[in-house]
Amino acid sequence: MVRKFDFIVVGSGIAGMSFALKVAHKGKVAILCKSKLEEANTHYAQGGIASVTNETDNFEKHISDTLIAGDGHCDEEVVRKVVENAPREIEALVNWGVDFDKDAEGNFDLHKEGGHSEFRILHHKDSTGAEIQSSLIKRIKQHPNIEVFENYFAIEIITQHHLGQLVKHTTPNITCYGVYVLNPRTRRVHTFLSKITMMATGGIGQIYQTTTNPSVATGDGISMVYRAKGLVKDMEFVQFHPTSLYNPGDKPSFLITEAMRGYGAVLRTIKGKEFMHKYDSRGSLAPRDIVARSIDTEMKLAGCDYVYLDVTHKDAEQTKEHFPMIYEKCLSLGIDITKDYIPVVPAAHYLCGGILVDKDARTSINNLYAAGECSCTGLHGANRLASNSLIEAIVYADAAAKHSLNVIDGISIREDIPLWNDEGTSLNEEMILITQSLKEVSNVMSNYVGIVRSNLRLKRAFDRLEILYKETEDLFDRSVVTKEICELRNIINTAYLVIKHAMERKESRGLHYTLDYPDKITL
Repeated sequence: MVRKFDFIVVGSGIAGMSFALKVAHKGKVAILCKSKLEEANTHYAQGGIASVTNETDNFEKHISDTLIAGDGHCDEEVVRKVVENAPREIEALVNWGVDFDKDAEGNFDLHKEGGHSEFRILHHKDSTGAEIQSSLIKRIKQHPNIEVFENYFAIEIITQHHLGQLVKHTTPNITCYGVYVLNPRTRRVHTFLSKITMMATGGIGQIYQTTTNPSVATGDGISMVYRAKGLVKDMEFVQFHPTSLYNPGDKPSFLITEAMRGYGAVLRTIKGKEFMHKYDSRGSLAPRDIVARSIDTEMKLAGCDYVYLDVTHKDAEQTKEHFPMIYEKCLSLGIDITKDYIPVVPAAHYLCGGILVDKDARTSINNLYAAGECSCTGLHGANRLASNSLIEAIVYADAAAKHSLNVIDGISIREDIPLWNDEGTSLNEEMILITQSLKEVSNVMSNYVGIVRSNLRLKRAFDRLEILYKETEDLFDRSVVTKEICELRNIINTAYLVIKHAMERKESRGLHYTLDYPDKITL
């Protein structure tokens, strides 16, 4: 089946949905969700969204905090663009119905998080992402020009390659004509053609054993763009959130928001001693890379699986009011956070790199845009400042919308795209092969490509991934396409890129820390 749209959006988080809402007046929009519309990384963002909104704060402070966290690797022009456009996009969210918490005077109730010099985090209790997601979904469902395809899996970007042309990374004017999409229910592959395609597929957390990301975060967009010979950058900078709830078997790991440390919570060893001031003068409010490495060090020193986060010294009723979701979750496990320490452990949380885009969110492939966590804008550099991700996503979705609206009238839908070819394939019943390979990838990445790395660990990971890659490509070529084999393929592709980029960086910077090159390269 062939379907034609003016715009195709792959993914349903804040980036994808806000883009769809901003272009839908111009033409027909398809939103492809490999699960439900609600299931996106945005939904799981507890802490909030960063923006200058009060008179004690200013753009220069927010810019400075972002640059410091990014450890000398940010694009300063991009940082300024996001920070200065943030208030306008906050206004857009409010107009779409997002209910940010306010104080008694009607001003935004702002939180402070690690690395921020001011209170500038807008939030809705401790479920900001869920509030944004639900508000945007309501608008999406009301728009007559937007069609949502739930449980549809994007397999490949359609380019000249599918017309028989040899396409390399050096090929000029690689162009996106749409996406091949699997309906797992019917096992049929549909051809979705478009003038403009937006990649908004989120993160890569599922390549690790412990992650705060949902099961859909398998690096699909990044992998698809890389296979289509698009440019990918900074994949070595994987942010581990310092404080996920230690509860083995929880998938995804439950996030204990950074806002809790901004509220006054402190980190303690397994024996109850504060330790963060040993590592950084900012204590528990140091940037995430420092806090995660410090926790990792303390866990190794003590030979334990977690440390504690202590908020027992704060007013109990205020704590429950500020963090109702965390309070209820912990209580369900027999932990009363107003009286008991919370066991926490770092978990893979956010990718600072991804599909390389320019300031209009354009990828290196014509008519293909990317926004949100799957993209690399240059904002985060080597380490993301807390709560900068949601604002980056909507600012770049806006940039993509403006640029695509300016050029779409000059783009035609390509009519000569062949249907998906699965001749010579057969239904693969060996699900155990896929399941086992997934376990191997997450084991390898967690053990060798985690918070602390080395040449030996990276080489071992690379060798293991090479074998898994060859096995999986062979299985893919022989099998009828399924969501499971595609996800495995994407996970292996993404993990390979993280390892490859980590091996290429001969220094320690931001989120990439290696024992063999502990110092930064000074330019």
